[in-house]
Amino acid sequence: MAKVTILGSGYAIPDENHENTHLVLHGENGAILIDCAGTPIPRLRKAGVHFEKLTDVILTHFHPDHTYGFPILLMGMWLLGRRTPLRVHGLDHCMSRAEDQMRFYDWDEWPNFFPVAFHCLPDQEDVLVLDDAEFRITASPGKHFVPTIGVRIEVKATGYVMTYSSDTEPCRAIVNLARDADLLIHEAAGGRFGHTSAIQSGSVASEAGAKKLGLIHYRLVDADDLVEDAQTTFDGPIFLAEDFMEIELK
Repeated sequence: MAKVTILGSGYAIPDENHENTHLVLHGENGAILIDCAGTPIPRLRKAGVHFEKLTDVILTHFHPDHTYGFPILLMGMWLLGRRTPLRVHGLDHCMSRAEDQMRFYDWDEWPNFFPVAFHCLPDQEDVLVLDDAEFRITASPGKHFVPTIGVRIEVKATGYVMTYSSDTEPCRAIVNLARDADLLIHEAAGGRFGHTSAIQSGSVASEAGAKKLGLIHYRLVDADDLVEDAQTTFDGPIFLAEDFMEIELK
């Protein structure tokens, strides 16, 4: 059964219970990592995902709290003997920098390194990221300090739709991406430039016609009030994402 595990729920400054925001999509035939923070291999293992099951990584944007785990993920899988290819998806702004980052580590000199393919997405709405037997994933640009994307996951077996905003101000493209979604997981780091408050996240969910709202990438000092704030603008179920929370997509 398809599900998502929240590997990290906090914003740019984590604590001992909230890693930086990233999540993993589980399928019958593999797993897809969305953003890459912390030490991904142990967190994937705790979520029940062996590193060999990881087929794809989606990097929403090139900020440290969303990508700093990427080099240690690649190095760890290589040292553990991975040989199967890995696909990495994102905007050119992010892909070119992620690849440059690996060049700084001279990864082309690491012997017997497994193939890694960087797939650059156009910076426009409703772009196809991947389409396989289980999932159809599309992306649209958010509004942040650097080019960024949110993603929409459609589970083919059930028709369930989940949208993840990543870091963004409220914007029309993310509303469109979340249209009629069964679940919108939206950042709630606060209503300032490049980010969204819980109240605004509720408004996005309402405008999109989403059925349920999850709040993620939040400032930890604000956590106690976020659900109550979002309830002022969204009348559906709301929850606060927590590390290693499992969400069944059915």
